[in-house]
Amino acid sequence: MEKREELYSGKAKSVYKTDDPDRYILNFRNDTSAFDGLRVEQLDRKGMVNNKFNAFIMNALQAAGVPTHFEKLLSDNDALVKKLDMLPIECVVRNIAAGSIVKRLGVEEGKELNPPTFEMFLKNDELHDPMINEYHIRSFGWANDAQLDRMKELTFKVNDVLKAMFADAGMLLVDYKLEFGVFSDGEIHLGDEFSPDGCRLWDADTREKLDKDRFRQGLGNVVESYEIVGRRLGIDFDA
Repeated sequence: MEKREELYSGKAKSVYKTDDPDRYILNFRNDTSAFDGLRVEQLDRKGMVNNKFNAFIMNALQAAGVPTHFEKLLSDNDALVKKLDMLPIECVVRNIAAGSIVKRLGVEEGKELNPPTFEMFLKNDELHDPMINEYHIRSFGWANDAQLDRMKELTFKVNDVLKAMFADAGMLLVDYKLEFGVFSDGEIHLGDEFSPDGCRLWDADTREKLDKDRFRQGLGNVVESYEIVGRRLGIDFDA
């Protein structure tokens, strides 16, 4: 697979075209950002850790019947993925109250949510990813009803698979965001990445934070915590 020109550079990943019009190369960089890019730092090994973490999770989800854009690892920092027409919607599931929902609703951090909440946000950095609902999505044509139903179905299926996986490894899947796109076959696939950058993970016993909140809140040992999570799942980052 030939890596060609850069198509897009985001906060922590870059996308490159290939000699296959239906495939991209996803490059995971060491950049780490928070607060809509107001704080950016380079963290050694982060790109490699997130790339291998994402590969492990995507393979597990595909084995469970969740279609994803991931195809294979190409190197420590590169992965081969399907080209998706991304939908501008972030799907968020919260199993435990943390982050923005605590501020918005005045609830206590750590409160278990039963059933889990499902929220959607418009992927737009300039607008700070505002919360949206199904009526907004229909009115502005961001997705059709079938796509919306499928995204919601897959988001909760991911929750079933990963909540159990992390629980078996002694961790709590607090919340996470997913992004979806349409492949050339017209089907919805999970895109972007699943790593501690886009979810909250706590130790089940101590409730120690093992995710990107360590960066946001200045707790330190960010990449080290990501590696702890991965090793508990059985990921070998040195392979």
